[in-house]
Amino acid sequence: MRRLGDLEAEIMDRLWTWNRPTTVREVVDDINETRPVAYTTVMTVTNILYTKGWLLREKQRRAWVYTPVRSREAYAAALMEDGLEESKDRPAALVHFVENMSEEEVAALRKALRSVGRQAKA
Repeated sequence: MRRLGDLEAEIMDRLWTWNRPTTVREVVDDINETRPVAYTTVMTVTNILYTKGWLLREKQRRAWVYTPVRSREAYAAALMEDGLEESKDRPAALVHFVENMSEEEVAALRKALRSVGRQAKA
């Protein structure tokens, strides 16, 4: 999976945070609170995200509204998987990854592994 570009990530961040169908106008207005960006630029990038399969769109009145196809967490997991694929020694890469985790993250990982283990047995 290719990492999202800067503007793609900005757009997706808003859609993930807002968790509701959103128009390009809403995204543009929000980005413009911190920096200038053209409506046509955001419209183009949003359409690219739709074409790439990141977004669904539906016509509401005269505007398209967009919703993410994948969650932020699914995106992060795919990036981690890509990172592991870069290693010739996946177990060693996992060890290095876990060594940098906080105690809370290690506890969450243990819980996730137990959950996945139960699902595999079922």
